[in-house]
Amino acid sequence: MKIAQHKVVTINYKLTDPKGQVIDTSEGREPLVYIHGGGNLIPGLESALEGKGAGDRIDVTIAPEHGYGLRNEELVQPVPRKSFPGVKVLEVGMQFRAQGPDGQRVVTVVSFGKDDEVMVDGNHPLAGMPLHFDVTVVTVRAATKEELDHGHVHGPGGHHHH
Repeated sequence: MKIAQHKVVTINYKLTDPKGQVIDTSEGREPLVYIHGGGNLIPGLESALEGKGAGDRIDVTIAPEHGYGLRNEELVQPVPRKSFPGVKVLEVGMQFRAQGPDGQRVVTVVSFGKDDEVMVDGNHPLAGMPLHFDVTVVTVRAATKEELDHGHVHGPGGHHHH
């Protein structure tokens, strides 16, 4: 069976940055299980996996435009320190969920300005970065109606309802 829309795909993967540093990997953990075409992977990786089958391996570099997007410097902005109620110590690198005009996004503290200003970056940490994926397809199967209705995989490697 080939990878296509509405197939449940199990993959082992290693994601590295342009310097070869490992950003994320399934090594030593369970493989990743997802529904193809459901927006669960970055678009470039979904495209690269389309039509592949169990046992196939791909080694691909995804441009930022097909990954987490290009950096948008307008997303780097100052916010008042009082925007972080209950946080006693703020440090560079801390991440918070923020409500913006486009819904929720994760912002990262990047620096501290004058007068209790905190500079935050709303870009995805991997925005603007070419991403290298080494992926092996483990299994491909049809998604069940329930999985498609819920938008996620059930059973081993997937979501369990309690």
